[in-house]
Amino acid sequence: MNNFDDMLNVPVYQDEKTAAFVAQSKENRTRCYEMADQTAMEIAGNGGSFQTYLDVQSRFDRYSVNNALLIMAQNPEATKLGDYGHWREQGVYVQRAEKQNPILILEPGKEYTREDGSTGQYYNAKKIYDIAQTTTKDKNQPSVTHDEKLVIRALIHNAPIALRTLEPEDMPAEVGALLDTANNCIDIRKGMSAEDIFRSVSVELAHAEFAENNPDYDRNENSLKAYCASYMLCKKNSIDTGGYSFDRVADAFEGMEAQEIKGELSDIRDAAGAISSRMAKVLEQGSNTRQPSHER
Repeated sequence: MNNFDDMLNVPVYQDEKTAAFVAQSKENRTRCYEMADQTAMEIAGNGGSFQTYLDVQSRFDRYSVNNALLIMAQNPEATKLGDYGHWREQGVYVQRAEKQNPILILEPGKEYTREDGSTGQYYNAKKIYDIAQTTTKDKNQPSVTHDEKLVIRALIHNAPIALRTLEPEDMPAEVGALLDTANNCIDIRKGMSAEDIFRSVSVELAHAEFAENNPDYDRNENSLKAYCASYMLCKKNSIDTGGYSFDRVADAFEGMEAQEIKGELSDIRDAAGAISSRMAKVLEQGSNTRQPSHER
């Protein structure tokens, strides 16, 4: 008796599998670039969306602007991210129903040489998942809080500019802190609460980051960026942000293309990151100092 069943079990050749993988990777990479650009344009025209982006970037401050935009577009509530292998190493797994709902981000690939001789870098789309998509039962990320004095000490640690306190009458009305480029210092109003000190000084430290090595620094041109960097630092350090408003974002970004917007966002991220990096050393030391003793 003739049996034709075996003829129908045709394997997929390796080169066909490779071609399919390459095509899918290219499609995902293109999708990521388009999604990041589209999201950049969206947040630049809407204060609420812009604030959501800053929230995401503050939680994932080590991620690039492109990836923060991608996370926002796909899962703005994400709190902890990792690829499939990362979660497996943690002893948990991506839920079966969530495997087809990854968050796509871009990660650096191979370098290449451009026609002008400069070096460029390819980027590949990578699938990651939020902790809420895994089998772990402990999906609520603990919030880290620090003593107010420790947070202020961390904020001013190794500041790139001198700090001095002034009596309220020696400060402009309703101004908590102010960068004085002429005297290369930040003036701080005496008598403020810890949170007011953090909010006002963080803005001026961001201005100091932008003004470094720039004798023609224009405060007005960088006011939104410094304000945003301060907001991100507040979010990261559990400082109340109720007074921040981004209603006029659209005016600041009017006429900008996606790449220009992302350039501004990168400046904000870098300034907040520089300050946060200095803070981390003090906060870590403070946390270690307060570890409970197990001796009885």
